[in-house]
Amino acid sequence: MALLIAGCAPKGPLKETSVAFYNCENFFDTIHNPLKDDLEFTPTGKYHYTQKIYEQKMHNIATVLQSMGGDEGPALIGLAEVENDNVLHDLAGQPELQARHYKYIWYDGPDPRGINTAMLYNPELFQVIRSEPVTVDLSGTEGKILTRYILHVSGILSGDTVDVFVNHWPSRTGGAEESSPKRAIAASTLRNAVSELLRTHAGAKIIVMGDFNDNPTDSSIGKVIGAKADQTTVSDTDLFNPWAAIYKSGAGTESYNHEWNLFDQIMISGGLLSDKGHKWAYDKAEIYKPDFIIDHYKGHEGEPHRSFAGPHWINGYSDHFPVVLFLNR
Repeated sequence: MALLIAGCAPKGPLKETSVAFYNCENFFDTIHNPLKDDLEFTPTGKYHYTQKIYEQKMHNIATVLQSMGGDEGPALIGLAEVENDNVLHDLAGQPELQARHYKYIWYDGPDPRGINTAMLYNPELFQVIRSEPVTVDLSGTEGKILTRYILHVSGILSGDTVDVFVNHWPSRTGGAEESSPKRAIAASTLRNAVSELLRTHAGAKIIVMGDFNDNPTDSSIGKVIGAKADQTTVSDTDLFNPWAAIYKSGAGTESYNHEWNLFDQIMISGGLLSDKGHKWAYDKAEIYKPDFIIDHYKGHEGEPHRSFAGPHWINGYSDHFPVVLFLNR
């Protein structure tokens, strides 16, 4: 069931705004859900996940969100690896974020561990029209057949109607190639939802964000979704992926065995590439990595300062850097 809290009307049109995505790395509360495999993140579990650690984790994530996206902060923030509405309620209430009055949308999905996608939004900048969970059916594949919902939210972003899809695709457990069919299914599910929206609303302005567990050059992104790296070739029915060029430069949001991946991306439809009628249009995209969320420990220099080293709390943030996309008029 979604928890959706209606907000107040926007103050007026802005000249610039931003949207962001952050994989929060195992953002659990401390309470065991008997329907989920979450015992590791309880006080007596493997990670000794106490209330004190939870509160510090909450503060750390809120600090990151508060500091990014310019003076106003992101109007929309997609999240991954969030357990439930308890976490979202506590996060939105953190002192660092209270001034923005963030509300949230979340559905309790089928992931066995109980982690989900979610979205925070500033109700002064974004009015929700509707939301829904999109099921990714993996029943024809081997291994786990339950995965996170794709969260679809329609709303008005300071006067401009947009549709947002928040994703967290199946992981690379078992190997990138072996697990790729699962991500191909997730990609096809997303592409069908986007295509249907574009069929019924020509030129719809769509924002696709998430942890895709694939890079911009992988087939799920470049072929199945068909996201294009060259902005000049993007039509109103295509998706543009600004992260392809960033990935080509060697940058990434997550490091595995000291090799960078750029799994966290925000893509947009062609309708957001031109400023027609003083509506929102794409400006730039960036990996957000201020010094305080960068690891400086020997052997991990430059990587995200993660929450845990093995089962030990190291007072970090996440094993992913967040990403931000800026829009202007």
